[in-house]
Amino acid sequence: MNRKPTDAAASAQARGETRDQVLDRNVNEVLQEVRVVLTGVQVLFAFLLGLAFTGRFQELGTFGTTVYTITLLATASATVLLVAPVAFHRTLFRLRRKEELVAYADRSLRAGLALLLVGIASAVLLVLDVALGRVHAIVGCAGLVVLGGLAWYALPLRARRRARES
Repeated sequence: MNRKPTDAAASAQARGETRDQVLDRNVNEVLQEVRVVLTGVQVLFAFLLGLAFTGRFQELGTFGTTVYTITLLATASATVLLVAPVAFHRTLFRLRRKEELVAYADRSLRAGLALLLVGIASAVLLVLDVALGRVHAIVGCAGLVVLGGLAWYALPLRARRRARES
C-alpha cells in the first residue's frame, strides 16, 4: 500500500527531526498561540459582559443593541473555538493522537481568529457609534476589517503560496 506521508512526517524529514519531535513542537507552538490570543479575548469578553449592566446601555437603541449582540456572540464563539484545542487535548490525553490535535487546533484557531476579528470590529463599531457617530463608526470599522483581513489572512496566505511555489 503506497501511503502519502503526513504533514508531520514530511516536516520531520525536511527538518531532520523525528515525527514525534515535530508534533511536540507543533503542540507547543499551538499552546503559545492560544496564550497570546486568549488574553485579548478575555479582556474584550469581560468588557462586553459588563457593558449590558451600565446605565447608558439602555440608550443604545436598536442599532446599538444589535451590534452589541453580534459583538458578544462573535467574541463568545471565538473564545469557545480558541479554547477548544485544550478540551480536545484533555479528551485525547495520552492516546498518542497529537497529529489529530494539531490538525484540529489549526482549524479551530483559524475559525476562532475569524470570529475574533468580527468581535473586535463590531466592538469598535459600537464604541465609535456612541463616541463619534454612525458614519465615523462605519468607516473606522471597515478600516479595521481591511487591516485585519490583510494582516491575519491575505499577507500570510500570500507568504504561504510563495513558500509552496519555491
